[in-house]
Amino acid sequence: MKVISTGEKYSIFPDDLKTYDRIPAGYYVVRFVKGEGFFLEKYYKFDIKEQVIYGVHDEKVHKVIDSFKEFNRNLGVILSGDKGIGKSLFARMLGVEMVNANKPVIIVDKYIEGIGAFLDKIDQEVMVLLDEFDKTFSSSRDDECNPQTSMLSLFDGVSQGKKLFVVTCNEIRGLNSFLVNRPGRFHYHFRFDYPTAGEIRKYLEDKLKTEYYGEIDNVICFSTRVSLNYDCLRAIAYEVNKGLCFAEAIKDLNIVNIDREQYKLQVLFDDGEILTNKRFLMDSFSESEISVDIRNKNNHYSGEISFSPADIKYNYSLGTMYISPEDIELGYETYDDDDNIKLKALKSRKINTIVINRINEKQLHYVV
Repeated sequence: MKVISTGEKYSIFPDDLKTYDRIPAGYYVVRFVKGEGFFLEKYYKFDIKEQVIYGVHDEKVHKVIDSFKEFNRNLGVILSGDKGIGKSLFARMLGVEMVNANKPVIIVDKYIEGIGAFLDKIDQEVMVLLDEFDKTFSSSRDDECNPQTSMLSLFDGVSQGKKLFVVTCNEIRGLNSFLVNRPGRFHYHFRFDYPTAGEIRKYLEDKLKTEYYGEIDNVICFSTRVSLNYDCLRAIAYEVNKGLCFAEAIKDLNIVNIDREQYKLQVLFDDGEILTNKRFLMDSFSESEISVDIRNKNNHYSGEISFSPADIKYNYSLGTMYISPEDIELGYETYDDDDNIKLKALKSRKINTIVINRINEKQLHYVV
């Protein structure tokens, strides 16, 4: 047996007891048992299964690691974006780099009152990963305190040791306002978006057999109407490689467009004027005709165009959706003499094209 004393208290443990001056490099998850308190449990290894890392992950990971070395205080990193677009991969890559540098990685996957004080006691350089922080540390009416607020003193760097805090979140608006736009607490905020048309092409060229490259444009076209993350692209590549055309493969995959999405429409005339609708709802797979108001730069009503979403085409070079002028009808909501004059004037001008872009509601905007 092993006997350990703490002050006047003596505790008996089995012979396999080991003591350390520091937490060994490795992966751990925080656990809590009533009556025992908090402790660290060994976690499975952070495997990087992807042979090719897409985007700027590698560059950003080394940017964080280099900054952590230079900082004489805590360093915080927020990773935000929808599921399946690279946040977990980025966190795993950071974890691997930390362990390779002989520093432990501690995963926090749930909020338990007092967890901040437990992490505060760790007096060495560690990475603390708080996964899906907007959910696991969300507030409820039953909470006596706000879980995210309770962690602020820990993030502020007044705790023992120097820590790399990595927070992942699906909805950035679910984070406490004291975390966002506070580079003193979280120096970096990497925003992960859905892959672009070029990134989709690169991914599928790597994953598809060459005889199925003809399906890539079809996938890119589909991605303008339904957001496709890398999980979706992986599933699509698997099915197409089995010999299915994309149109058949997508029917059985768990990839659906549940709601109408928001779009922006621009009508470009040959004389240079542009009439727009900055926000309208559309089911882009519908064959039913819809009507969309169009307005001038002063936001004054200038008429409407009607078209069938099924007629929407894709410009592969520009990465936009468009409708050919011959597939639309120009009109006004009411017809009186004044409106007829305006309509004739509108029809007399030649339309170059009608461009449509899906609006990303979760996109963050910056003034530079």
